[in-house]
Amino acid sequence: MRILSPSFVGNYAGKIINIHHSFLPAFIGANPYRQAYGRGVKLIGATAHFVTNDLDEGPIIVQQTVPVNHTFGTAEMIIDGKEIEKAVLSKALRLVFQDRVFISGNRTIIFE
Repeated sequence: MRILSPSFVGNYAGKIINIHHSFLPAFIGANPYRQAYGRGVKLIGATAHFVTNDLDEGPIIVQQTVPVNHTFGTAEMIIDGKEIEKAVLSKALRLVFQDRVFISGNRTIIFE
């Protein structure tokens, strides 16, 4: 997990995809599962988005969630979250590689 420099991001605008292990805009930054557990959420998720200079705020490509309950600790959220992260990243990459994603401001237009 790295924060890229503004010059690097600028050189690759609209070409870098991040997989974030939360349903953005909730729980930006590090340790989102710990943050989610602390808030007692009932859904966890993952978001694939284009990288911008604003941390975890780039145009969203794909999101997915799964329900959790009081029996889930941080470790269980991480385990379930890994499966969501793989699915979300896979779908985002497929859409981008098929030229079905267009950036419009801080939003995306997706043709599925």
